[in-house]
Amino acid sequence: MTGKMLIFGMGYSASRLAQHLRALGWEVVGTSRSAVMGAFRFDDDEAVMAALSDATHILSSVPPAREGGDPVLERYGSALQAAPAKWIGYLSSTGVYGDTGGAWVDESAPIGGGRRSARAAADLEWQKLRDDVSVFRLPGIYGPGRSALDRVREGKAHCIDIPDQVFSRVHVDDIVSGIVASFAGPNGIYNLADNLPCSQNNVIEFACTLLGMQPPLLQTLEEAQLSPMAAAFYAENRRVSNLKAQRLLGWKPDYPDYKQGLTALLHSLGEKAD
Repeated sequence: MTGKMLIFGMGYSASRLAQHLRALGWEVVGTSRSAVMGAFRFDDDEAVMAALSDATHILSSVPPAREGGDPVLERYGSALQAAPAKWIGYLSSTGVYGDTGGAWVDESAPIGGGRRSARAAADLEWQKLRDDVSVFRLPGIYGPGRSALDRVREGKAHCIDIPDQVFSRVHVDDIVSGIVASFAGPNGIYNLADNLPCSQNNVIEFACTLLGMQPPLLQTLEEAQLSPMAAAFYAENRRVSNLKAQRLLGWKPDYPDYKQGLTALLHSLGEKAD
């Protein structure tokens, strides 16, 4: 199956999807904050409306504004409702679930009680847009050029002393395969996460092992002097279930845990684990 994909927001994950689809023979166009190769400006109404008129698939990876409100829906919501596309997707965040104290959470859980209230509101707005919308809730994303390996190499990795802190994560290529699997599956809300939620410290320590480096010293949040955004990451604690996507889409992550994901990234660069 091939088609024409319009992507709002050619960011890290969406660009990876575009690359994959183009390799399969799809036509892919998208928006960016500035006109770059293969993309046009988000506020180029003429170009966007033309793309909406014949896209078979539409994806938004644009986050809500900090003060609230979804830029894509606010500018192009009516056009999206009337668009002839047979599939529409939105990249959301598992942050909409808030803190579960480390408990498992699935798509049936209420949203909007955590720090990501603007994201939760946008998530709900996209669900209401049309009957054929799929919402993908994503945890911490890693992949080429954006992983614990890179942070360790750059001296930016931290091990934070918060006992029992657990996160979920997903390799960017598993996001791509999950989205593609949804083209032939039922519309709905899907968590795309790996199978092994764990402490971020475990991930950093394994990355150090692969690189033959000593892990950073254990620090408190205050000692680490993280940015407000990075520190907020540690304010919530949850395990994200991916069973719905596996059951209904026939999707399985190629990188079911961080060890397989990081090892594959290392080998893709022609390096070997010590």
